[in-house]
Amino acid sequence: MHFYVIRLRWIIAMCAVIVCIIIGVCADIAAPAFFVSGREIPIYSVERDDGKIALTFDCAWNDEDIDEILDTLDEYDAKATFFITGAWAEKYPRAVLEIHKRGHEIGTHSMSHADYTTLSAREILEDMYKCEDIIFNITTNRPRLIRAPSGAYNDTVIRTCEKNGRIYVQWSVDGIDYKDSATEESIYERVIGKTGAGDIILLHNGTEHTAAVLPRILEKLTEKYELVKVSSLIYLHDFTIDANGRQHRNLSD
Repeated sequence: MHFYVIRLRWIIAMCAVIVCIIIGVCADIAAPAFFVSGREIPIYSVERDDGKIALTFDCAWNDEDIDEILDTLDEYDAKATFFITGAWAEKYPRAVLEIHKRGHEIGTHSMSHADYTTLSAREILEDMYKCEDIIFNITTNRPRLIRAPSGAYNDTVIRTCEKNGRIYVQWSVDGIDYKDSATEESIYERVIGKTGAGDIILLHNGTEHTAAVLPRILEKLTEKYELVKVSSLIYLHDFTIDANGRQHRNLSD
């Protein structure tokens, strides 16, 4: 009997050790990668030493300049990421398919330009999935990148995206091409003057000047940088992120 008591205690002890290991592993997996200094931080830029940058377009208005933008990107052998609202995708499925066919990346930008900071986690997911479904039905690819309208986020937005396998992407260089005061020269100067390796640039389609100034921008940027899709710029594993939203590759890599 004494033998069986000892054996039972040994089994219980081993089970406790195994449980602790499992809890520790799960805690490590679940640790939020974007929780910095007491708040959730999305990706604004990436520390790179290879000259890569990412050009992004938010699409929520019209599709009148999409073909011109795509032709310019082709001319300079540049890839971009387009953050598209579900409403835009529904209205302009040909444009969405053309973006996809030309080898560019598509991310979600909400269904109808809602302010995600006013929504619950469940409402954010419902809106995001609805947008994703529309894009998937057009391209057969489901987006994994997301940018909220106006770049508005809070802890709930970032945490909801992360917990559901989505990556929230902000920007570090804003061309401010959407304002009435914008000119070709102001857009050009802002983008060229502020861009460095690892930056994520924000532009929009459907504006008065963006498509027209894009050749000048790409002519200058491609002298020094390689324009890649956001998913080719960011680190998906083994990274840290600082309080400014800049990703850094872990030293162990």
